[in-house]
Amino acid sequence: MDQLLAMRTFARVVEAGTFTKAADSLRMPKASVTKLVQSLETHLGVKLLQRTTRHVSVTADGASYYEKATRLLKDLGDIDSSFGAAHGTPRGHLRVDMGSSVATRIIVPALPEFLARYPGIQLDLGVSDRHVNLISDNVDCVIRGGPVTDLSMVARQVGKAAWVTCATPGYLARHGTPRHPSELEGDHRVVSYLSASTGRAMAMHFSRGGEKLEIRVRHAVGVNESNAHFEAGLAGLGIIQTFDYLARAHIDSGALVPVLKTWQPAPYPFYVVFPPNRHLSNRVRVFIDWIAERFSLQPR
Repeated sequence: MDQLLAMRTFARVVEAGTFTKAADSLRMPKASVTKLVQSLETHLGVKLLQRTTRHVSVTADGASYYEKATRLLKDLGDIDSSFGAAHGTPRGHLRVDMGSSVATRIIVPALPEFLARYPGIQLDLGVSDRHVNLISDNVDCVIRGGPVTDLSMVARQVGKAAWVTCATPGYLARHGTPRHPSELEGDHRVVSYLSASTGRAMAMHFSRGGEKLEIRVRHAVGVNESNAHFEAGLAGLGIIQTFDYLARAHIDSGALVPVLKTWQPAPYPFYVVFPPNRHLSNRVRVFIDWIAERFSLQPR
């Protein structure tokens, strides 16, 4: 038995919660994962996992072994990373999850430069406005906007994005231009961004001097994906509040017109988030630094 492989496999089963998810994330047959864990239990002479048809739970011995195993795996990763960093050659498989507008407008267009800089990295991008579970989905890191509420994770701020409230010239010709945020609660049509997690419309935020307003409207259209939300505004369905990096080219072309420009919300922070017990490899470090570079180029 390859004990190191069995140790890694056991740790992945614990983190994923099922043998099936662990096998998928490891790109191994489920039977191989099961066999490795069973061999490890036989080698140690203890029961590490309690199995049911849908879930696995960790025994007391399994929890103790997992804690020691992950510490050892992290130390081994640190050794590998230090040699890789010394030779400037980050390598390996990197799994990253991010929101759709960040992916399509900031990250993906610049990926040729990143992959040319680090040709040894194989990158898997998960793109969705719905948050993933970093542990069970075996994701190395995620890019998330807004306050980080999960205090069990490590978060590094990599940038901020400016907001813009805008509409098409055709919409404004039909409905007029709002002069105060409160007018959005009247006859104006608003395209709301819906939380991908809760389905609820997100409030629109405005700030002028020391005054801050949170506006919740009965929206004409609600969309739970950031690119489609922007396209709904571009189609003239109503006023939208969106990121400047999405709207800037269309504002410059005249396809969209900013409104309420004196009521500018605070910039929206973006973070790279990763598990505290997951080894932060050299390839993750260079990717985080590169993301920070990309965000530094955005208007604030």
